Amino acid sequence: MTPIRLLLVDDDPLVRVGLSFMMGGADDLEIVGEAADGSEVEALVDRTRPDVVLMDIRMPTVDGLTATERLRIRKDAPQIIVLTTFHADEQVLRALRAGAAGFVLKDTPPAEILDAVRRVAAGDPVLSPTVTRQLMAHAAGTSADTRRTSARTRVATLNDREREVAVAVGQGRSNAEIAAELFMSVATVKTHVSRILAKLDLNNRVQIALLTCDAGLLEEDGH
Repeated sequence: MTPIRLLLVDDDPLVRVGLSFMMGGADDLEIVGEAADGSEVEALVDRTRPDVVLMDIRMPTVDGLTATERLRIRKDAPQIIVLTTFHADEQVLRALRAGAAGFVLKDTPPAEILDAVRRVAAGDPVLSPTVTRQLMAHAAGTSADTRRTSARTRVATLNDREREVAVAVGQGRSNAEIAAELFMSVATVKTHVSRILAKLDLNNRVQIALLTCDAGLLEEDGH
């Protein structure tokens, strides 16, 4: 099996050493590089071609948010997991909107961080619907109404079946769970998810979840 290629980005050398030590022993993972600032990330990605980037959110010159935005607009962009010290943080939410596949807290047990890297490499988000709603509630403010109007306009482009799948993704359902709930095959669910991503110009399932939450669809469904 080809190991997952991981790039570590954090301005604290002790954090990088700790992450490298606790993750370096995994047979299915290879740490291909380290960076101390977001300004170094693009060149390192070009050189090392990581599958996943573990990205600190706060760095002195170019922060993790900016680095995430720059990476995610690239063709064949790596998956990004944001490293943070806060559960509910505006910058984390902005990174997720920019295309990060999830976030982990810096004090998360090593096995869970390793699991998060594996899941993201496999195309699964590292974000529970509960955490999504906590983030949304934290970020709600003057822009909430504008965001809801915009989100509803975008969701309106989906057909009924796609909308059902999008809501299920927002509820944190796996493809298998969605298939069972909506009486379709897993392959059909994957097709619907791909169409939703293409129609709404989104990067991943986390962004689908955020959009359905923005549009108020999860509230309507009683979740």
